[in-house]
Amino acid sequence: MNANMSAPRRRGEITGKTVLICFISFFGIVAAVNAIMVRAAVTTFAGTQTDSAYRAGLAYKGEEAAAATQTALHWTVDGRLVRDVTGDAVLTVDVKDAKQSSVVGIDITARLGHPLNARLDRTVVLSRIADGTFRGATDAPAGQWTLTLEVMRDQNRLYRSETRVVLK
Repeated sequence: MNANMSAPRRRGEITGKTVLICFISFFGIVAAVNAIMVRAAVTTFAGTQTDSAYRAGLAYKGEEAAAATQTALHWTVDGRLVRDVTGDAVLTVDVKDAKQSSVVGIDITARLGHPLNARLDRTVVLSRIADGTFRGATDAPAGQWTLTLEVMRDQNRLYRSETRVVLK
């Protein structure tokens, strides 16, 4: 055989060109998937917002103490959220003590928090309709919400609850 003649290529033989094409294809696919995932992450998550993580950390011990005090009250706070005939979401809150008597001398604040977008949050203005019973309405659209109730007396928070609700 002549030195200038090369041996015929065998079928399935890996050449430099094949390796280069596989290498470029692999990293091209990885880059494309990363681009899709980054875009999805950036455009769909509103992000957790806190004014100061440091201050939130300092307040944690106070929140623990407040939770222990709240548990010792043995109160029942029942919030019901339903649509009325006008389409508004009506929130009714009943607060009972350990003996199932209505709690008097309190005020309640209520907030419907959207789980993904804080710009959609709604404050529900509640009016006292009886001792321990409050009612208010809002124009919140259908969907999942986080209902936050805070029971106050003399500007001191006595009770706080967060509940996931589905508004139809």
